[in-house]
Amino acid sequence: MLILQFGIPIYIMFRIKKLDIFIAKQFGLLFIGTFFICQFVLMMQFLWRYIDTLVGKGLSMDVLAEFFWYMGLMFVPQALPLAILLSSLITFGNLGESSELTAIKAAGISLMQAFRSLIAISMLICFTSLYFQNTIGPNANKHLMMMLLSMKQKSPELEIPEGIFYDGIPNSNIYVQKKDLNTGKLYGIMIYRMTGSYEDQAIILADSGMLQATAEKKHLLMTLWNGEWFENMQAQELAGNAAVPYRRESFTAKRILLDYDGDFNMNDGSGLSNNAKAKGFAQITHDKDSIKAQYDSIGRVYYNDDMRMVYNIRPVSKKDSMRALTLASTPKYNVDSAFARLSSDAQRSAISYAQQQVRSRTTDLDFKQMMTSDGDRIIRQHEIEWFSKISLALTCLVFFFIGGPLGAIIRKGGLGLPVLISVLVFIVYYILDNTGQTMAKKGMWTLWFGLSLAPTVLIPMAAFFTYKATNDSVVFNVEVYIDLLRRFFGLRVKRHVARKEVIINDPDYASDYHMLMDISNQVTTYSEHHNLKHAPNWIRVFFRYEPDHAIAGIYEQLKNVIEDLSNSRDRTIINHLSAYPIISVKAHTRPFERKWLNIMSAIIVPLGFILYMRMWRYRLRLLRDLRTIKAENDIITERIKAIAQRDGHTL
Repeated sequence: MLILQFGIPIYIMFRIKKLDIFIAKQFGLLFIGTFFICQFVLMMQFLWRYIDTLVGKGLSMDVLAEFFWYMGLMFVPQALPLAILLSSLITFGNLGESSELTAIKAAGISLMQAFRSLIAISMLICFTSLYFQNTIGPNANKHLMMMLLSMKQKSPELEIPEGIFYDGIPNSNIYVQKKDLNTGKLYGIMIYRMTGSYEDQAIILADSGMLQATAEKKHLLMTLWNGEWFENMQAQELAGNAAVPYRRESFTAKRILLDYDGDFNMNDGSGLSNNAKAKGFAQITHDKDSIKAQYDSIGRVYYNDDMRMVYNIRPVSKKDSMRALTLASTPKYNVDSAFARLSSDAQRSAISYAQQQVRSRTTDLDFKQMMTSDGDRIIRQHEIEWFSKISLALTCLVFFFIGGPLGAIIRKGGLGLPVLISVLVFIVYYILDNTGQTMAKKGMWTLWFGLSLAPTVLIPMAAFFTYKATNDSVVFNVEVYIDLLRRFFGLRVKRHVARKEVIINDPDYASDYHMLMDISNQVTTYSEHHNLKHAPNWIRVFFRYEPDHAIAGIYEQLKNVIEDLSNSRDRTIINHLSAYPIISVKAHTRPFERKWLNIMSAIIVPLGFILYMRMWRYRLRLLRDLRTIKAENDIITERIKAIAQRDGHTL
């Protein structure tokens, strides 16, 4: 019989079809809804970043519709993984909450068999995402970037506010003191114009005016009444006449034509040729090779220039080279002394020439570095985008193996806890992926490290949750993790023995008395033979472990006595039973159960020293516990004596 990877026979894999259809329907409806929700959230987050670009531009509805269309297409690959995560978590959470998942397992169907239909759907979504990013996504990204660039260059909708200078009109600043919304007239107008350079500036003052756009929406016609025109004349022919520094004109009515483009003109997108997000796999590979060839040729030109200009070594005869070596080896030759023999003018000239050469060389190297680093940045962007497309598609499958097992573990449907868990997982993924890509783009991290940061965390997480879900292990048991932390930091819980309301069997006081006396003797003997105050032996702790059977025996006997005396009706005994400490019988002997872990921790010096000091702490704590046990034994034995005398029994 053929067996697949998860131990599932092939005939079983293709036998159960109704269950696959049922789970696929549950998942499909949720996936469609969560996909549009995720799409809306991502679009709103993107829109919030560029809200200043859209507001106040007077964009028509067809332009806005086209903008939102391309924005929605661009975020489809990002919304798919999050939708799979949320929908798979809710699907199996609902199945677990309604006990349907329990019924499926009771029927002999494993969790991996229940997953198989959704695994196939997730793989199909992976390939769909990959195809989308290769064909539709780049075109949508390109059009969206072109529209954003065009919106930034578009003139804003004409709406001049009151009391502030308005710079929405090119080459002009307009101040309006008051506006009449009914008639459209403006009062208290001040216009500052700078059409060419600083010398062509003009200031216009008017009592009132009106602003209208021309029919073709390419200019603004401004009609002014009762005002003055001040214009600088320095850039004109009259600039040479000192008697006429500027022109002043008073007018009753005047019309000014201002440049204003109210239409939306699409940018040609020529400046987006290096945008890797607007390219598919084939184009990324082709453009990357072209860019490498281009910058390699630039590098060869720079190399040849430097070899010809900077590192060009003139041929020297053997006789001259020998003379230079002889002169350099003699202590009489000194460059500083040679410089000191020069005249002051010659020294200044030499220093100036040296500084000029250094500045020239530094500027040349900075320019070449800028050119080559720009090429490296563009190449890295193309490589990152190529791998990011594949990584984003595979994230769909990884998110399913996180969401599905988590839903089977928590067994909680609805939109409460699943949404919270999905958001937390997506935040972790977003931070890791964004950090890795940013550091890789800047060249601070290598490409493989930056791009593998998120998968390195998510894939083990998916494997862990899948393993726990298939084995019905508890993951979100808070007590387990609290116990691990308590053991790691060496914390203990206090023993609590409560008085029983109904007692069936009374304790055997005589037997308990003798056993407590024996325990006290064992504690005394152990304390005499083991000096717990001293530091433990390093070799015995890490390399030659010897189990401490004495403490284990003492504590086992003590637990039996406490269990029997917990049936006592005496309040004093019950209260003192709670004072007995809970002893960790192995913590003072070795750090770990396995010998090789102890040896490895000893080799790692900082870790070994920390564990060694921790062992010493446990030995001192054991010493205090033994003293407490002996003191409580004395109190309880005396109380047992008193009870025996009262009842007329002998011990």
